[in-house]
Amino acid sequence: MIYKAYGYGKIGVKNMKVMNDDMLQQLKAGKNAIILAHNYQRGEVQDVADFVGDSLELAQRAKETDADIIVFCGVDFMAETAAILNPDKKVLIPDIGAICPMAQMLTMEELFEAKERYPEADVVLYINTLAEEKAYSDCICTSANAPKIIEAMDADTILFGPDYNLAKYVAKMTSKRIVPVPEYGLCPTHHQISVDDLLEGKEEHPEAEVVVHPECIMEIQEMADHIASTSGMVRYCKESGADEFLIGTEVGLIYRLRKEIPHKEFYPLSDSAVCPQMKMHTLEKIEKVLETERFQVKVTKNTAERAIVPIERMLELS
Repeated sequence: MIYKAYGYGKIGVKNMKVMNDDMLQQLKAGKNAIILAHNYQRGEVQDVADFVGDSLELAQRAKETDADIIVFCGVDFMAETAAILNPDKKVLIPDIGAICPMAQMLTMEELFEAKERYPEADVVLYINTLAEEKAYSDCICTSANAPKIIEAMDADTILFGPDYNLAKYVAKMTSKRIVPVPEYGLCPTHHQISVDDLLEGKEEHPEAEVVVHPECIMEIQEMADHIASTSGMVRYCKESGADEFLIGTEVGLIYRLRKEIPHKEFYPLSDSAVCPQMKMHTLEKIEKVLETERFQVKVTKNTAERAIVPIERMLELS
């Protein structure tokens, strides 16, 4: 299975480490640094992180930290958000190639054109957008809080982007009119999880509950037992009475689920649901970025001052 190649199988991953935990802890302490990791990170990266979570939790933790340096193991828009929330701290990303494909799908031109077509609409952008686009939104949301954020907006029409599948999910949970911008933005990793994958999974594991991310296609969402953000999936699986689960999201979450809930069984709906960008960060790169303090994530002052307003509004509403 593909996820085993990234350290997510039952084989040990500790032999993949390039330095022992004590050395890394000493390096972090000397720099007064903290490591934040998304749920999709490699298992060994999750193991050394000070906190592992979804986009909302990582934004909250970044804002709360007293560290001088934040090593952000995620993709570009996540590290940008941390930098915007911490203008006096140094935010480092271990591999600058960790660029979210979805965040690239919304352009300023498309956003401005949509605002011209719907001048009375509020703009709610998924956190999976770059800082420049965030700066022209009324509020940011994540998959964990999107329905709540939408309902809190004053306008009856909401320009929502860039994920079309999340937009459709939110539209079913609110009376407001949701206009996707762009029309068909998506996460390539989630979008390729198919109905055939789900049917095959149910055939192999008929007693398993199906738990999926709202970035999955609508057909998958409609067949699921539960839809949630990545950390929402973890909470649901802990509380559910089921013993087996088919998980419809990036395979990195399987590692966390198996680690935190070892008495239950977890199977990915698709073994190929791997985000290459999320897997770019390694222990060697974390060590190097801490030592050199290269690859600092910077957002221009003007953009940061504008973008922090909708980000802070999301955090307040959450």
